Amino acid sequence: MKTAAIIVAAGRGRRAGGPTPKQWQIIAGKPVARWTLEAFSDLDRLVMVIHPDDEEIAREVATGLDVTLLHGASERAGSVRNGLEALADAPPDTVLIHDVARPCLPWSVAESVLAALETHPGAAPALAVTDALWTGADGQVTGTQDRTGLYRAQTPQGFRYPDILNAHRTHHGSAADDVEVARAAGLQVAIVQGNAQNLKITNPGDFDRAAEILAKQERSTVDIRLGNGFDVHAFEEGDHVILCGVKIPHNKALKGHSDADVGMHAVTDAIYGALAEGDIGRHFPPSDPQWKGAASEIFLKHAVDLARERGFEISNVDCTLICERPKVGPHAAAMMDEMGRIMGLSPDRVSIKATTSEQLGFTGREEGIAAIATATLVKP
Repeated sequence: MKTAAIIVAAGRGRRAGGPTPKQWQIIAGKPVARWTLEAFSDLDRLVMVIHPDDEEIAREVATGLDVTLLHGASERAGSVRNGLEALADAPPDTVLIHDVARPCLPWSVAESVLAALETHPGAAPALAVTDALWTGADGQVTGTQDRTGLYRAQTPQGFRYPDILNAHRTHHGSAADDVEVARAAGLQVAIVQGNAQNLKITNPGDFDRAAEILAKQERSTVDIRLGNGFDVHAFEEGDHVILCGVKIPHNKALKGHSDADVGMHAVTDAIYGALAEGDIGRHFPPSDPQWKGAASEIFLKHAVDLARERGFEISNVDCTLICERPKVGPHAAAMMDEMGRIMGLSPDRVSIKATTSEQLGFTGREEGIAAIATATLVKP
C-alpha cells in the first residue's frame, strides 16, 4: 500500500512567541519543521501546506527532501483539503495528516495508525485523560467534570485516502482536526495509543521540552543490521587450502573461480546481506575472467568499504567452518588476526570456529567445506 503524508504548517503559532512562526524556529539544531519532515521522509509522497508568506523559508528548510510545498487556506480544514487535492493526480491508498508543531513523533505511533487502517477507514492516536478535570471562573473552581471516556487527541491522524478526500470535499466550515471532518462524514475513527513524547509546541516553554526529547531520541536512534552468509566449495587436487586468509597444508585444495576461501566468502556475503547488497556474485561476477584466482581479500575489503561509506561500523563477525578435515582449531587464532586486519577490527570482534557434520552429507564424506557467517553492522 502507498502512503502519503500531509504536514500542516500554514499557521502563525503566535502563542509560542519568537520572531518567526514556531515551525521555523530552531530546536536541537534544526527548525521544528525540518524535524517533522524528516520523520515522514521515507513515505511514498510528502506534502507540506504553508502560509504564502513562508515560501522562501519553507524551501530552505525542505532542502534535500522530496517535499511538495503548497499554499494553505485561512482555516486548517481548508489547508488539509488543499493537500489532499494535490495528491489526487497519483492517489495513495492511505494518508497521514500531521501537525508540523509535533516534531518529536515516535514513529511507532504512526505505525500503529497505519496498522489500524487495515480494518478501519480512519485512526488517530490519543492519550486517555488521567488528571482530575475542573470547571472554573474568575480564578475559582466551580465544579468537577467526569473524565471517563475523555482523550487528548494527537496526530498523525490517518485515513484511507478516498474516504478522507470525500469527507473534506463535502465539509463546510472549520474543524478542530481531521477526525471531526471524518466523523461528520460518517466515518468511524479508531483510537490508537498515543505517546507523551508526541507533544505539540504551543507555548514558549514547549521548545525546551521538545529539544530535550529530540536530543534523547537522537542518542537512542541506532541503526543495527544483521546479515548472514553461506558458502560451499568442493575439494580438488592440491596440497593446501586457504581458510579465512590463512594457508593451511592439506592433501586437497578447494575448487573455485577465485582462491576459494570459503570462510572469507561467507563473511563477505554476510556483510553484503546486512546492507541488502546481494552477494559476491553481484559485485564480482564469476563470468568475469579478471577475478579468476583472485584473492578473496579483495571481495571482503570491498564489502567493508561499502559498509563504511554508508556510515556503518562492523561490530562483530562470527564464522563457522563445517568440515571433517583439515582441523581448524590450531589455526583459529591466526584466522581471527588476519580477518581482523583486513576488516580493521580487533581480533576479539572476529569469531572463527569449526564443527563437523558427524560424517553426514558432502562435508562428512570429505568432498568439500561449507561455511556460515553472521555480521553485525551498526550506524550510530
